[in-house]
Amino acid sequence: MKTDPTSQERKNDHIDLAFASQTDSYHIDKRFSYEPLMGQSDTDIPIKIFLGKEIHTPIWVGSMTGGTEKAFQINENLARACNEFKMGMGLGSCRQLLESDVRLKDFDWRNLIGEDRPFYANLGVAQVDELLRLKQEDKIERLVERLRVDGLFIHVNPLQEWLQPEGDQFFRPAIETIQDFIERSNIPVIVKEVGQGMGKDSLLALMKLPIQAIEFAAHGGTNFSKLELLRSQPVFLELYQDIAKIGHSAEEMVGFVNEILATHSLEIQCQQFIISGGIKNFLDGYYCMNKIKANAIYGQASTLLKYASVSYEALQEYINSQRDGLKLAQAYLKVKE
Repeated sequence: MKTDPTSQERKNDHIDLAFASQTDSYHIDKRFSYEPLMGQSDTDIPIKIFLGKEIHTPIWVGSMTGGTEKAFQINENLARACNEFKMGMGLGSCRQLLESDVRLKDFDWRNLIGEDRPFYANLGVAQVDELLRLKQEDKIERLVERLRVDGLFIHVNPLQEWLQPEGDQFFRPAIETIQDFIERSNIPVIVKEVGQGMGKDSLLALMKLPIQAIEFAAHGGTNFSKLELLRSQPVFLELYQDIAKIGHSAEEMVGFVNEILATHSLEIQCQQFIISGGIKNFLDGYYCMNKIKANAIYGQASTLLKYASVSYEALQEYINSQRDGLKLAQAYLKVKE
């Protein structure tokens, strides 16, 4: 129950905090026009049709982890949240399930998520390429069937693999592997990067393909190239540390997509996007979703991981707060052109 807004306590708070609340024009968020006369408090989040299913909360649970007891509890909390808040989810790398079902329970969340939410498995492009070369793509078919997922994320990570001591090699460009796979399989595909994002040429090549969606995984969130460098020897870290700074922000990639849609409209087959990487809060997500000229939601991984690691209640509170923030933005904020 709310306290009396005319209370002495509230008025004293205003006096005590007035000086701490001072701001200056240098810190204005210039992405938005604030329109205090144009909205109302009961604004709701519009339902989106994304990947052919209803999304009531436009947040994608990004691919993270699996294969351990700790990961089991985290993924259970995330899957439960997807059901409650009607969100979509991508699994962490399912590579180990290609050979063994020992840790299947860490990935088998369809019953908890429900049939009506988007749910995708995940393999690296190097593993997909190897299976194609060995003519064992049926292993991917069986993986998708066992997990009862809607399709497959193919994550593209040549920089991470290059810097990883145990990393895989790429024997042909990733775009050729993806083209080959979609020609030989009926499994719906989403393609993502893992923390550097993608330049315009890569985005254009993907958008020309009949894939379901593209996830940015832009520079600014968890950077798996940097992660691998932190695992390496000091001399290697010193030599290569600057390369982890290379990449593209989510905002820059939104600009690339809009430019491609404007100049190559007749060639484009993919127009659905998960905007992730450096999306720190609902303002970042709201801005990018409204800026892109395509069907999009925003994705988070490490932030959701942080709350899911604490408890379901902590995760629930965090997502509810984001939903309230999105309602506030919808009511009173207009994205500037």
